Amino acid sequence: MSTIASNPIRINATRAAWEEKPSPIAQLGKGTILTSVVMAVLFPMWSIVVTSLASRRTINEAGGMVVIPSELDLSAYVTIFSGGQVTRAIWISTLVTATGTLVSVVLTVLAAYGLSRPGSLAHRPLLFYFLFTFLISPGLVPSYLIVTGLGLKNSIWSLILPSAISVFNLVVVRAFFMNIPSELIDSARIDGASEWRILTRILLPLSKAAVAVVGLFYAVGYWNAYFSAVLYIDDNDMWPIQRVLQSYILAGQSPHVAGVPVNLPGITAYPPTLAIKMAVVVVTVIPALLVYPFVQRHFTKGLIVGAVKW
Repeated sequence: MSTIASNPIRINATRAAWEEKPSPIAQLGKGTILTSVVMAVLFPMWSIVVTSLASRRTINEAGGMVVIPSELDLSAYVTIFSGGQVTRAIWISTLVTATGTLVSVVLTVLAAYGLSRPGSLAHRPLLFYFLFTFLISPGLVPSYLIVTGLGLKNSIWSLILPSAISVFNLVVVRAFFMNIPSELIDSARIDGASEWRILTRILLPLSKAAVAVVGLFYAVGYWNAYFSAVLYIDDNDMWPIQRVLQSYILAGQSPHVAGVPVNLPGITAYPPTLAIKMAVVVVTVIPALLVYPFVQRHFTKGLIVGAVKW
């Protein structure tokens, strides 16, 4: 009996076996493109942050947006957080985002669980009804008439209920539920578990990735939404922060702040209008940047599962 000795083949774990080693020119090209993309994203953000921290003299010398500041000034941030329309808008946006995300996630999970069970009531008609909205939307006029007819105008619910459920997010969560083995659910039913207990004790703990991704999508959507406020909110005191930002940047309105000079060491003057506008931009971007790292690891798993099985 003979034995054949074979030498082990070393395989680079970072590259597939059929891929060739990239040439120095290819590596240089990839690095250049990646660096250009990163700079194209970071440069505007840098200019916005620096302008929000710039003094009046620095902005006047630059003639607008500042790239390299000569001196820093926190008066714009002190002003927007000292009261007035901006401070109130931040609280309204926070309330709308927290309440809307909770409502949307609960409704999406409940609807996805019902549509993921083949034997549920009107399973297929309801599924086609939801998917049909991908093709046809009601339009602005019917939506406006429904919101005003229900008496929701000038209410935070007008910013939440019209977009409470996203069909895309519903499909993602439903696909996640359908990937869970049905034998696990059947065994729970045999043990006497109710549908609510199956959902909360079995499906949700196994679907944290999908729920985290959907929750982030809803939260970012509510935080960044401004058009609903344009349609349904007439009272300036109930504007969310994005509606205030839209009025500042696009409509050219002047910021309505507390109206008193900033009392900082060596600073007893009103901050520049451009610095206040850029400070509002920074405030609207920060929440998404803070939340994203905590759910980033769930993105790939959540979206891939939603795309594989409908």
